[in-house]
Amino acid sequence: MRVEKGETMNKKCVLITGSTGLAESIIKKFASNNYNVIFTYLNHKNEALKLESELKEKYDIETLCEKVDISNEQDIINLKNKVIDKFRTIDVLVNNASISNDSLFEDKTKEKFMRILEVNLVGTFLMSKHFGDLMNEYKYGNIINISSTNGIDTYYEYSLDYDASKAGVINLSHNLANHYAPYIRINTICPGWINTPMNKDMDEEFKKNEENKILLKRFAEPNEIAELVYFIGSETSSYINDSVIRIDGGKDVKFE
Repeated sequence: MRVEKGETMNKKCVLITGSTGLAESIIKKFASNNYNVIFTYLNHKNEALKLESELKEKYDIETLCEKVDISNEQDIINLKNKVIDKFRTIDVLVNNASISNDSLFEDKTKEKFMRILEVNLVGTFLMSKHFGDLMNEYKYGNIINISSTNGIDTYYEYSLDYDASKAGVINLSHNLANHYAPYIRINTICPGWINTPMNKDMDEEFKKNEENKILLKRFAEPNEIAELVYFIGSETSSYINDSVIRIDGGKDVKFE
């Protein structure tokens, strides 16, 4: 299944979009389990290259770190060609990269709304199509799309564009699972609040209020989400397909 370039080329291979926050935890989880790792960055080149260096030093794996705008189809085609050259195909695709633009409703514009959709929804479609087709050639693959509880039943007016994009990812995943059956499993993971750098400057009163809506009374740590992503990406979950999996610490119904 792999290009013969040494023992490490016979390992399974995972592609994760993004390199910081949750993506970093997912990358490290797969690397620690002996996967060759491909990941992307757009605006955090130094952090991505530092992570790649750490992985190479710590694990006996192959890596590929590339600048990719997932809303740009040519960027994805270029990445696919590099993946084919180095690894031939991939075993797991984790569509993790996304953006948000929380703002007052009156400050939202068509252009800003469309940018959210282009990255979060169209980007997930493009990555799934190009790499799904590649995996389908080998009659084996696993796609994990990272959505959000915002796409199910947790709504915030200031993130309505993000919420809409994440709801679209769930619907997209169902259709992709049908299209790529029976060889590629496709599942959607929907985290709630996570303690990522993006949330480190959150208003303390708002955070406390949000924590009180969670049965466990705290935000998730990135590694807790990464554990679930790895489980769904592994053969241990071989009969889980076309599922939407919520991971949010439990919803306190008193706040509904």
